[in-house]
Amino acid sequence: MTDPQKDQPNQPDRLRPMPEDWRRALAVVAHPDDLEYGCAAAIAAWTDAGREVAYVLATRGEAGIDTLEPAECGQLREREQRASAAVVGVSVVEFLDHGDGVIEYGPALRRDIAAAIRRHRPELVITLNHRDTWGGVAWNTPDHVAVGRATLDAAGDAGNRWIFPDLVAQGLAPWDGVRWVAVAGSSTPTHAVDAAPGLDRAVTSLLEHRTYLEALTKEDPETYAREFLTGHARTTGERFGGRPAVAFEVFSR
Repeated sequence: MTDPQKDQPNQPDRLRPMPEDWRRALAVVAHPDDLEYGCAAAIAAWTDAGREVAYVLATRGEAGIDTLEPAECGQLREREQRASAAVVGVSVVEFLDHGDGVIEYGPALRRDIAAAIRRHRPELVITLNHRDTWGGVAWNTPDHVAVGRATLDAAGDAGNRWIFPDLVAQGLAPWDGVRWVAVAGSSTPTHAVDAAPGLDRAVTSLLEHRTYLEALTKEDPETYAREFLTGHARTTGERFGGRPAVAFEVFSR
């Protein structure tokens, strides 16, 4: 008897739906626009469902535009980030004021992120690819690596009163309620969210970073943003029942 699977084309591993039994999420990334390059459609869907999502950014992106001095650039990119977050239903945006381009992984960064987790008490924490490369094709930036790795570690730090005990003295009690850390931009995703309901708002959200986009590409910003986000959502959807999707690598705690 022949094996019927042998005559079928190879199918990519299917992505599972993201966990849904949570109410609060905290997204921790390095720069303005990091979340808009892939997460925003998922965040729009979550806030539509009544879930709370807050953003914490390690920097203000002050070194991101060559033609602007850092002091001016940081203020501009903060404004763009707050407007961008509002498009997808996020009203809480915090900045940790680490230096753009020179974030250092270590206890100071872990402490700041652990403090944010204790403040916001999320069940789900979201961050960006913490590995050295983007799928083995492009080198990742040190900031993404440092913040992503520190976020994974801080999810545990936040629940241990003997790590960063000064936080307790400041009124930030341990929070051991983080159940998952979801990494966007991973080359080994495990889960996905249907992007279709939030995709148009994700494009609008990315377009709020107009000054940055105009410095980044000579393409029309709207064309660039829509093609980038819809292309990635379509490709991810091939592993998610054919629906456009946002992928995450999910670590359970």
